[in-house]
Amino acid sequence: MANQEHLENLKLRQNYRNLWHTDLMRTMQNDPPYCCLAFWCGPCVSYMLRKRALYNDMSRYVCCAGYMPCSGRCGESRCPEFCLATEVLLCFGNSVASTRFLLQDEFNIQTTQCDNCIIGFMFCLQQVACIFSIVAMIVGSQEISEASQILSCLADMVYCTVCACMQTQHKVEMDKRDGKFGPQPMAVPPPQQMSRLDQQYPPTVGYPPPAYGQSYYPPQASGYPPAGYPPAGYPPAGYPQK
Repeated sequence: MANQEHLENLKLRQNYRNLWHTDLMRTMQNDPPYCCLAFWCGPCVSYMLRKRALYNDMSRYVCCAGYMPCSGRCGESRCPEFCLATEVLLCFGNSVASTRFLLQDEFNIQTTQCDNCIIGFMFCLQQVACIFSIVAMIVGSQEISEASQILSCLADMVYCTVCACMQTQHKVEMDKRDGKFGPQPMAVPPPQQMSRLDQQYPPTVGYPPPAYGQSYYPPQASGYPPAGYPPAGYPPAGYPQK
């Protein structure tokens, strides 16, 4: 049941129409200091970002943002700060991914193909490094063992780099949410609206709401339909009526 719900959520995220304010390739360019901070102090940054994603209201906190089987079963309501600190230290990768899913579901943000390729490459490299380590342990070859160590080191570097870029991407998106890229910050939604998987249309993230009586759709061009349409004598006499 949980796996089916997870698959349905993934399908819904493919239909999201909003985009991240910056993609993973440009995070270092948009905010280099924060990207370096996220690289060297990943768990601390993950803690701050999750708390900020919850609008600094820790009563909203659920382990792994409600996306894992352990969510809601770890006593979060009694001591959310301690549970969040435990999450970012022991399950760092899950903490970064959960914050990402939380923002995507709140603002209907899709992940671009380029970002998917970067994240997929990170996962594949980790799997290949794990396979090489197992083969080196079974075969006992010194050359394969050295190759597996180099590959594992490379996989760890890519993992830390991608996680740092993802966290910088989350921070930039929340800067946009809080009005740092525009005149009007977004209001804090109630807890039951933090996840918006059932919404048909995305919210107007980072844009001011329309004035009263103003439509989101552009007005029709003046002079439409043109004068004299339909022509006189249409439909012809004897044409069957519905």
